[in-house]
Amino acid sequence: MKREGKNIEIDSDLIVPGDIVMLEAGQMISADLRLIEALNLQVDESALTGESLPAEKNAEVVIKDPTTPLGDSVNTGFMSTLVTKGRGRGVVVETGMNTEVGKIAGSINTEKKSKTPLQLRLDALGKKLGFFAILICLVMFGIAMLQGRNLAEMFLTSVSLAVAVIPEGLAAIVAVVLSIGVTKLSSKHAIVKKLPAVETLGAVNIICTDKTGTLTQNKMTVTSCFDLDTQVQIQRGEKNTGSPSIVKMAKAMILCSNASYEKELAIGDPTEIALLWLGDDLGINRKTLSENTKRVGEFPFDSDRKLMSTLVTEDGALTVFTKGALVSVFNIVKFVYEKGKVVPFTEVHKTHYTKAANSMSNQALRTLAVAYKPVKTIIASSQMEKEMILLGMVGMIDPPRKEVKAAIKTAKTAGITTIMITGDHKNTAFAIARELGMAENIGQAITGKEMNSLSEAQLKERIGTFRIFARVSPADKVTIVRTLKDQGNVVSMTGDGVNDAPSLNAADIGVAMGITGSDVAKQAADLILTDDNFATIVTAIAQGRTIYKNIKKAVIFLLLCNFGEVIAMFIPLTFGLEAPLIASQLLWINLITDSLPAIALGMEPANPEIMLEKPRPAKESIFAERAGLHVLFGGLMIGGVTIAAFYFGYSHHGYNVTTKSLPAFNLEYARTMAFIVLVFSQLFYTITSRSHSRSIFKMGFFSNKYVVGAVIIGLLLQVVLLLFRF
Repeated sequence: MKREGKNIEIDSDLIVPGDIVMLEAGQMISADLRLIEALNLQVDESALTGESLPAEKNAEVVIKDPTTPLGDSVNTGFMSTLVTKGRGRGVVVETGMNTEVGKIAGSINTEKKSKTPLQLRLDALGKKLGFFAILICLVMFGIAMLQGRNLAEMFLTSVSLAVAVIPEGLAAIVAVVLSIGVTKLSSKHAIVKKLPAVETLGAVNIICTDKTGTLTQNKMTVTSCFDLDTQVQIQRGEKNTGSPSIVKMAKAMILCSNASYEKELAIGDPTEIALLWLGDDLGINRKTLSENTKRVGEFPFDSDRKLMSTLVTEDGALTVFTKGALVSVFNIVKFVYEKGKVVPFTEVHKTHYTKAANSMSNQALRTLAVAYKPVKTIIASSQMEKEMILLGMVGMIDPPRKEVKAAIKTAKTAGITTIMITGDHKNTAFAIARELGMAENIGQAITGKEMNSLSEAQLKERIGTFRIFARVSPADKVTIVRTLKDQGNVVSMTGDGVNDAPSLNAADIGVAMGITGSDVAKQAADLILTDDNFATIVTAIAQGRTIYKNIKKAVIFLLLCNFGEVIAMFIPLTFGLEAPLIASQLLWINLITDSLPAIALGMEPANPEIMLEKPRPAKESIFAERAGLHVLFGGLMIGGVTIAAFYFGYSHHGYNVTTKSLPAFNLEYARTMAFIVLVFSQLFYTITSRSHSRSIFKMGFFSNKYVVGAVIIGLLLQVVLLLFRF
């Protein structure tokens, strides 16, 4: 970018509104501009608008509608977009944070993140357990006073039991399980920036995704070639077979191009790069073609003609090649290439081409026609585009990523809806969505302008019927995400451009592309995909579901064990018996069961059928799916067998539990029995806690070696404690 009249580079910090700057190909625009001159000017705005192709600019256009989408603002240049072709001049209208990019950055900073579903559940659970612990402490201490027990001893026992009620290791266990999940996800090309995001993934029921660079490859690719002899479909990167006329057409396209593509390095207009790839896919040796030909003249492309022509010499023969929009090519052709011969161009030929072009347009393909004519001598550019021979036409599109269709199908099976939110055109977006199985009819698509014409109530009522939001602004994307969240959905937003950053920040889970994603998008995201693979999102959701289930298993196990301890202590004391356990034993039990077994449950392998389940509701209680009943009956069972062991310890030496003057050794023996049974029952219950729907034989006893190890270590520690009586 240069200040008019001075051939020096201008730092964006020095540009102020009112400055006139010059634009040239290859330069990044450093401010928002109102164009006053545009000569064949094209700007890559994909990071801001989501469009795959560079936008053609026209300084003569006057736009009066303030709601015009950024992608349709043809008389404006935006900060951080790249000039790919032509030149121009513009007046600076906004700089810094007042530009469109600046507004996006500002919206990111003002967005507030809400707590994750797990954080909300655990916060609520912590408050309830705290209240219950205080209640237990007061009740037991009150009973002790009424029964005339040793208050100092009972105070210590009450406090110990209150400590036992609260799973104090829960926070550490959740952090460990989440950290393990983060490590697993990193090995699957997903980098988690914020730890709680791992669990939130499991609750996602809507994936909102950008199109360009996320669902598609962000690489224009020729997929169809047409001439009067044949029409062939082209598979990018594979060996394709084309008729001699199709190969001739591809050579003409290559020779009428200014792009280059060597060793995976592409330079030039995306459309022209796609034409070079077409030659590669048809087996044309571009290096040999370049060595055998020489360009001796050119009539550059301009937006009025919508044509580009080159004059090329090959083996002493001169040929003019012209490519451009089909309608523009119709105006300059007099002949057509048909069945290996040059014949006069008629209305019948025109109808065939028009019909083929309409068919391609219905598939959202961009069409480009090519013509040629041999000449005897070098001619002026003004004479090139006359009495041409129509050779053929190609259709191109930014194609979907290969892995996306299967991933969307998997997500659908798992009860997850995929929604496309893009700045691209409605028909183009629908064509991609239909191919990927996201939408069935055009009625499921809506533009940003149409959406903004709806009231807030109408949008909330109808938003569930749409699968495509096209031609939307960054602010529109945020509105869509927030509306979906307000309806109780857990929303993931996927994108790679600057325009996606506000919605990434507003979503429950923001997912950015690690390779092609902009720095702004990565900063706003919670999850970064290092392989830019949409399917990785589905893998991450499966991992998130597994992590939540494992955390829930650990929580339920801890609560069940603690409830069993409360039952084992509370019932005997209520009936005036001695306490089955002393304070130190309670604390030891917590040490054994609140650590390794709970962590081992958090490392349970994923259920292969986890993506056949529907997403859990965002407000689902941690006691859902009969988990509360498991705590109740499991706790009663553990508490019951512990009381039974305590009674057995009493009666083993001929004493009755109601005996008031019980020998110390017999009480110690009874407490030891209760101590052993309580620890062993909790350790063995770890194994049954692995799943409440699958048997241990179906899962495999050693499929979670951590649980086996935790149980063995717990048993050994208990045996060592009993043998050596520390």
